[in-house]
Amino acid sequence: MSNSKTALIIGATGVSGRALLTHLESRLEWDIVAVSRSAPDFPTRARHIQADLLDLASCRTAFAGCSDITHVFYTAYADRPTINETRSPNAIMFRNALASITQVAEKLQHICLLQGTKYYGQYLGKFKTPARERDPRHPNPHFYYDQEDCMLELQQKGAWTWSCPRPHVICGFALGNALNLISVLAVYGTMCRELKRPFTFPGKAGAFTSIYQATDAGLLARAMEWMATNPSCANQAFNITNGDFFRYENIWPALASYFEVEPAGVETVDLRQVMEPHESVWNRIVERHDLMKNSYGRLADWNFANYAFSNDWDVMSDTTKSRRLGFLEFIDSEEMFLEQIKKFRDAKVIP
Repeated sequence: MSNSKTALIIGATGVSGRALLTHLESRLEWDIVAVSRSAPDFPTRARHIQADLLDLASCRTAFAGCSDITHVFYTAYADRPTINETRSPNAIMFRNALASITQVAEKLQHICLLQGTKYYGQYLGKFKTPARERDPRHPNPHFYYDQEDCMLELQQKGAWTWSCPRPHVICGFALGNALNLISVLAVYGTMCRELKRPFTFPGKAGAFTSIYQATDAGLLARAMEWMATNPSCANQAFNITNGDFFRYENIWPALASYFEVEPAGVETVDLRQVMEPHESVWNRIVERHDLMKNSYGRLADWNFANYAFSNDWDVMSDTTKSRRLGFLEFIDSEEMFLEQIKKFRDAKVIP
């Protein structure tokens, strides 16, 4: 195997990190180092490093042997109860990791920092659409800006380049990830069938009918490799989505059909109150169908689900820039939802 490129994937067991790890494993020119809090619970040829990114000393020790790293892909995320509370830990984690790596990685060529449409203030309400990479930062502070500023500061001392993909609602297979819409939908549909509830849209009425977008984790992984290895992409950000738009009202019947439940309209509820009390029901489903044993709370973050289904304004990113430079992939979002949920069924996470 060639050692010409060595990837360090930070956050390698999350939705985006796992998809990137899987993709790079299919590319023989890459050696891979996976960084996560716990070792991957799936087969991989990557070398694993465990590090507490909130602890600078832990990072210094963990990354001391990473002199051969050529490309860093940062996908780690620390969840907190509110978005404002996510700022400090995520800024600290990134600075600790990058400060430690850039001190030892003598062959470093590129850092790819995962961002998202929150860069444009999407999470705060109606924003300018379609969002373009040249749009200014939103006045509200966010850890995306802290991480980016840190990266630009560190770049002044090195010879490497950077890129920032900006996806929206990354959809893929991963377990125990706080921001996983696919696992939420998989559990919600399963529970609606078990409880004989209509498959209602639990969010706001406006979110059911507004324009939305998503990003397949595999497509994002391929885009990240593309921008990290293509010289024309150096020192730039790119919106990366499936390339289409949808309204939940139009894909909801297809999801209902997949779960063999009755499709219904909007019933705005707090999913924490409606779904969290049914852990015993979930445990019975797992036993009856001999499913993979995962805790109910590990699979479905109902707090995130409440947020994800509450955006009652259009969410649209312009992807012209990436297409102009040669990344031409696209995916039908309705097909993506069904295919990604099927991965959870095939893995015996849901029946």
